[in-house]
Amino acid sequence: MKGRAVELTATGDVVAACDDDTMIVWAARGMGAGVRAWALGEAVAVASPDLNRRDRLTVRGPAPQVARLVGLVRPELDPSYRLLGDRALLGELTERVPGVRPLASFEWMDATRPPPPAKAPAAGGWLEGAEREVSALLAEASPSSWATPGVAGVRRWAGLRAEDGTLVATAADAWSCPQVGFVAGVATAPSHRGRGHGERLCRFVFEALVAGHGRVALMVETGNHQAISLYERLGLRLRPVAAAALDGA
Repeated sequence: MKGRAVELTATGDVVAACDDDTMIVWAARGMGAGVRAWALGEAVAVASPDLNRRDRLTVRGPAPQVARLVGLVRPELDPSYRLLGDRALLGELTERVPGVRPLASFEWMDATRPPPPAKAPAAGGWLEGAEREVSALLAEASPSSWATPGVAGVRRWAGLRAEDGTLVATAADAWSCPQVGFVAGVATAPSHRGRGHGERLCRFVFEALVAGHGRVALMVETGNHQAISLYERLGLRLRPVAAAALDGA
């Protein structure tokens, strides 16, 4: 395929080029500092520094066009960048683009509406001055969490407390952009699991982010079936995605 990549400099141009694809719009981050985006035919690529703790080139479109676009923009990128996109697309890119090397598969989930009504109402609220409590809970319940207090891009924490005031569930508003609220750091204390605390807190956070951004999204490990089932009950749709190294960027 021949042609030149067109650099996109406005959020509206990215939204139009990607047909309002939530993951691409999230990667564009309102075209904030350091973000760059390009289009070639139906292919779109967005380079976002320090997005969810990685420099990411998020891609969308037909594999031949995306492969061509990646080849064109690759010289513009630092070696730290890695690809993010639909799993099937990245699988094709490993065959089409030299240096593309699979790293991990996981699930993207999103929704444009608040969770459906349920017997268990939303519960919890935004925390203030609770960073130590959140850190302690994550260390016990989710030590591999990518969102932790103090990490760049983590805006605020929500929490649910037991009757004695102990923090038993938490979730972060992290790496959100004007058009997409993003959730990370979801955790429930092991001694309080199975009581619906995580679902009630996630319901609160999802409702708040949909109200504030128009949609909500998150990433979850493919093997975390319990979390995936919870998020599906709350109205999120699953989208298989993957990450790949871009050796020689």
